[in-house]
Amino acid sequence: MARKFLYVFAFLIALVIAGAFAYRLYGVDILRMALVPSEAFRAQPRVDPKRYDDRAMWIARPDIPANPALWTPAGYTPEASPKAAVFFIHPTSYIGRDHWNATLDDAETNARAAIFLRGQASAFNAAGEIWSPRYRQATFGAFLTSVADANRALDLAYGDVAAAFATFVRQVDPKRPIILAGHSQGALHLTRLLREQVAGKPIAKRIVAAYVVGWPVSKTTDLAALGLPECTRADQARCLLSWESFAEPADPQQITDVYDQTQGFDGRPRRDTPLVCTNPLTGTADAVAPATANQGTLYPSADLSSATIAPGKVPARCGPRGFLLIGEPPEVGSYVLPGNNYHVYDYSLFWANVRADALRRLAAFGAKR
Repeated sequence: MARKFLYVFAFLIALVIAGAFAYRLYGVDILRMALVPSEAFRAQPRVDPKRYDDRAMWIARPDIPANPALWTPAGYTPEASPKAAVFFIHPTSYIGRDHWNATLDDAETNARAAIFLRGQASAFNAAGEIWSPRYRQATFGAFLTSVADANRALDLAYGDVAAAFATFVRQVDPKRPIILAGHSQGALHLTRLLREQVAGKPIAKRIVAAYVVGWPVSKTTDLAALGLPECTRADQARCLLSWESFAEPADPQQITDVYDQTQGFDGRPRRDTPLVCTNPLTGTADAVAPATANQGTLYPSADLSSATIAPGKVPARCGPRGFLLIGEPPEVGSYVLPGNNYHVYDYSLFWANVRADALRRLAAFGAKR
C-alpha cells in the first residue's frame, strides 16, 4: 500500500513540476523519465542507532540552538520548559533521480526539510521538545514505478527512522510523555513505527497522541493495528489524529482510485472504507467547524523563509469518505495540487489549532496519570 499510495502524491506533485500540458501529451512516461532513478538500488547498511547520538544526524533536537522547529510567527514563542518530547518525521524533501534515497548531507534536500519543520513541527514547540531526524528518505520517483527497488528504498528510509526513534527513546527521560507526529512520507513511516515499535509495548503508555497527517488511515482495516483509538473528543489523550485537506470543489479521485485497490493492515480490502478524519479546528472526529473557529493559518513569505499568521480565514469539515474539506481555495501558496488538494498545507492551514490541540491533549494525559 505504501508505494502505491505515495505514487499518487508523487504523481500529483510531479504534475506541478512537469506541467499539465506535457502530461496530457506524454502521460506517466515523461514523469518516470524525469523522476525515477536510472541507477539500480544500492543496498546500504542499516544505521546503528548509536549514530543518532550525534546531533548532526538531526534537523531538530533540544541541544541544537535555533533549529527550524523552534520558529514561531509573531505573537508566539516556544515554551521554555515544555513537558513532552515530540518525535516528528518530516515529509519528502528529496526530488532527485540520481539515487533511490537521499543522502544525509544533501544541502538542497535538507533546506527543504527545514522549511517543512518551520511550517509543521513548529506547531508542537509549546508542548514539547522537538526531535526530528535526518533520514535517507525515498525519492519521489520511487513511487512512479512498480520495480522492487522502490520498496527497498522505502524500507531503507524506515530503517533510519526506527534507529532515530530508538535513540530518542533512550535519551529522553523515561517519565516524559511523548507526542508522535509526521506528514506524508513521514506519516507513512509513523504508521509502521506505531505498529512495530509502539502498539502493545510499554512505551504505548507514554504516548499523548499520534498525528498521522497527510496519510490515509482506514477506520475499518488500519486503525486497530496502530494501537491507538481515533481521537473523538478534544480533551482525549492516548489517541490518533489524521486528516487530508481539500478545497472545494474537491476531487480526491486520483487518490481513491489507487487507495481502493490496496489492502489494509489487517489484510482486508480498503475499498470504500471510511478514513479517520479529525477536524483540527475542533479536535474531534467527523466534525464541522466555521472559519471563526480557526485560531490561525500560516501565510508563507515568497521565499518560504517565514510566515505571518491570521485567524478566522479557513473553515473545515469532514466529508462523507473522510477527506477534510476547507471551502473555497485559500491563497496560502502556489503548491496546491490537482483536485484542489492542499496536501502541502495540511498543518499550516490549522497551525494555531494544532498547537492548542497538543497542549490540551498533554493536559488531559497528565490528568490521567
